[in-house]
Amino acid sequence: MKILYYFSLIKFSHTIFALPFALIGYVLAIQTQSVSFSVYTLGYVIACMIFARSAAMAFNRYSDYTYDSKNARTANREIPSGKISPSSALIFTIIHSVLFIVTTWFINPICFYLSPVALLVILGYSYTKRFTYICHFILGIGLSLAPIGAYLAVTGYFSLTPILFSCIVFTWTAGFDILYALQDEEFDRSETLFSIPALFGRTKAMRISIGTHIITAILVVITGLHVQLNYIYWIGASIFIGLLAFQHTLIKPHDISKINIAFGTTNGIASVIFAVFTITALYIQF
Repeated sequence: MKILYYFSLIKFSHTIFALPFALIGYVLAIQTQSVSFSVYTLGYVIACMIFARSAAMAFNRYSDYTYDSKNARTANREIPSGKISPSSALIFTIIHSVLFIVTTWFINPICFYLSPVALLVILGYSYTKRFTYICHFILGIGLSLAPIGAYLAVTGYFSLTPILFSCIVFTWTAGFDILYALQDEEFDRSETLFSIPALFGRTKAMRISIGTHIITAILVVITGLHVQLNYIYWIGASIFIGLLAFQHTLIKPHDISKINIAFGTTNGIASVIFAVFTITALYIQF
């Protein structure tokens, strides 16, 4: 069925990276600001996450399909292989972008007014690899909007605490995206594309990724202390930090064969575990 091609196009399973942090932002708002639980708001938040990420991923595949067709690793993707046409992917992007904006209209004015800005960030990321080596950090900014956006959906205003959670997502995402880009180090150089592995080489890029994840671990500690969360949070935080460290043991300068386990499986598990323990801590503590 062709619909399965679209699920593959947008890597729907990778929604697991940012969605748990959106749920943290939602629960953080209703618990710390004494706001009543609303199944409608929660539904809108989840819908926004799905629509925004689907638009971003489809647009990424659309904007990169000429490069993907040249790269042996990506030549089998839906657009280069002919399973989905470029125009269909673009239409898919437009439809989901509109659905995202329309959904924010039902939430509150600030989410609606900021929705084009969010789309600019998450769609614009797809072109950053053409001109800047910090493209990994632009991706981090895109995913980091999840907890802030969910918090705004509930409260309608900004606060420091969800921003701290967003900083965790920002550095965590950038760190694992640098590792993921190791696969295309030589290809990026040959096509004059910008990435940290292409600029610094495999070994130095891995060190930058480790450094970025060390910052993530520090932010996890700072956030827990700032919110004054209980021991449940710290159990989840310890597991999350442990999984960050574990993924770096899977990848060696001379062997990146386990990159998909480090990128997809480990980070997906880390995200869910951190969210479950954090949300539980928030419900018990407040």
